[in-house]
Amino acid sequence: MQRKFKKHVNHGKTNSKDSSIKLNKGKIKKWFMGSKDKEGVIKQLVVYILLISIGFIYIYPLLYMVSKSFMDKSDILDTSIMWIPSTFYTKNYFDAFRAMKFIEALKDSIIVSGIPTIINICICAIVGYGFARFEFPGKKICMGILIVSFIIPPQITMMPNYVLYNDLKILESLKAFIIPSLLGQGLKAQLFILIFYQFFRQIPQALIEAAKIDGCGNFKSFFKIAIPSATPAILVVFLFSFVWYWNESYLTQLFVSGMSGGGALRTLVVALSSFNESYGATAGTVTGESLGSLNEGIKMAATMLSILPLLIMYFILQRYFIESIDRTGITGE
Repeated sequence: MQRKFKKHVNHGKTNSKDSSIKLNKGKIKKWFMGSKDKEGVIKQLVVYILLISIGFIYIYPLLYMVSKSFMDKSDILDTSIMWIPSTFYTKNYFDAFRAMKFIEALKDSIIVSGIPTIINICICAIVGYGFARFEFPGKKICMGILIVSFIIPPQITMMPNYVLYNDLKILESLKAFIIPSLLGQGLKAQLFILIFYQFFRQIPQALIEAAKIDGCGNFKSFFKIAIPSATPAILVVFLFSFVWYWNESYLTQLFVSGMSGGGALRTLVVALSSFNESYGATAGTVTGESLGSLNEGIKMAATMLSILPLLIMYFILQRYFIESIDRTGITGE
């Protein structure tokens, strides 16, 4: 009896050990592989590695520009210095600031980007509301033309537009951007119309009908109901349009500034594209102090100055921009 009792006790201990081992193995497996309620460590690790890798690819050029812009000529020529300069050489920024005529170019950039952007918002909102709320003959055909015109690269229509603007005598002036925007053909205007179209479709039809019962016409419903609720879409369109007009160098130089620089407006991006000539001319006219020879550090400083206003604007509006994207349903561009 004692032997049987001991065997029974030992067998019970073995079963408890086996069950505890299985339980521990199950916990370890869930910790690594995850479960329905919680993601595992392996999946999280893979996701973070991918995000960090993709983020580094995007941020690497910016880090490179910042690093090189604070290096003097000796640091750039020294192969042992890769990222951190021996001294923070800020003269590159002063030289680039002077060569680009930064204040004047900044004012011109705000004008060239801001005025067509405001017109884009107004016209695209009206067109998008019309597509979203009204049924008319040929609506599908118009939508098809809108999408096809967005797919066609602007390089294909660049020369015909140049000939047309030349005949209309609007070259080398801001009219070359304003008039197409007034006609719903501004830079990426088709995309903005689709954004407003998708957003206005989400407004309950019962709300518009209630406004009509209260005596609101189509225009009053648009201005009193649609526009106040379209703040997220307006912010997204404003940021996208402003950035695209700001970064557009070739079309700006071709239509507004002029290929020979004869236009009255010269944006920061256009100044950056002709920075070598501007720097050489400024270095030749400065008296008492030479700007020195052009090097990579000065070029990187000029590039940073050209994108600095956009970075500041994005940091200020970042929270509102992300919320607007969530509400407008944009998933990528």
